Amino acid sequence: MLSIPLTLASNSPRRQQLLRELGLDFNVEIRPTDELFPADMPETDVASFLAQQKATQFQTDLGNRLVLCADTIVVVDNEILNKPANEIEAKVMLQKLSGRSHEVITGICLLSQAGFQTVSDTAKVTFKTLSDSQIDYYIAHYHPFDKAGAYGVQEWIGMMGISRIEGSFYTIMGLPLHLVYHLLQPYIRI
Repeated sequence: MLSIPLTLASNSPRRQQLLRELGLDFNVEIRPTDELFPADMPETDVASFLAQQKATQFQTDLGNRLVLCADTIVVVDNEILNKPANEIEAKVMLQKLSGRSHEVITGICLLSQAGFQTVSDTAKVTFKTLSDSQIDYYIAHYHPFDKAGAYGVQEWIGMMGISRIEGSFYTIMGLPLHLVYHLLQPYIRI
């Protein structure tokens, strides 16, 4: 489907699944990147900034391929919730999200011979009030330590706890497919 090879720079099984479901062939290659950003950077810019930082790691040996990078953050009360380090952090994050709305911002960057193309998408998610036992059950059974905000929208907690979504479900999963397809469209042959 693509006229040149695509590399996905993500270990996320969800991102890999979504690209496969979009009908794309790709390989996965990860390069270490510090996920640091300026403290005064607006929250709305962080995910795109980090996605481009990841793509920068491929700039010197890009060759004849495309490299797709992504980063997802969760924002509540102007606080960025990254991936929790342990059960305690996961519980604190989910308690902050319980009974409230928050934003999920996913930034993507496509690196090609033409340079960087970086965009982001925002979705608003509302959780019903979650009990401590529901939060504990989710953490114990789903181990959400590789997910921003300590949850996966497609998992049990999303199925039973999310009462409203405004925006793309796929943005919340970590890869806004409508934007990915748009960026890749010049290379798609169907």
